[in-house]
Amino acid sequence: MKYLKQFGIILTVSFVGEILHHLIPLTIPASVYGIILMFILLITGVVKLEAVKETADFLVKIMPVMFIPSAVGLIDMWDVISTNIVAYVIVIVATTLIVMVVSGMISQKMIEKSNKSKTDMEAAE
Repeated sequence: MKYLKQFGIILTVSFVGEILHHLIPLTIPASVYGIILMFILLITGVVKLEAVKETADFLVKIMPVMFIPSAVGLIDMWDVISTNIVAYVIVIVATTLIVMVVSGMISQKMIEKSNKSKTDMEAAE
């Protein structure tokens, strides 16, 4: 029953994301609205982490399975993709590198900030 409740919360937030997607005239995917909404609900404490943690962990673990239909779709479209394969590879490599660099920089800043606050707390004692 706990898992059904957690899954229900996640589905409800996703559904509200779908509604926002139809109400707000931007080209932002509904899933992004849902993720942002869930983030806001978790940060504000409206939804406690414990209320969705186990089901969210399960969904993250099975996430690779969700990419199978997309991979099959790519195989079906190979004749279209193969004509521009070099451009696709360049875009994939470039965006992957950008995401890695930005993620690394953000992680470094967060670690530095965490270490600094720990040092400040130790100095205050």
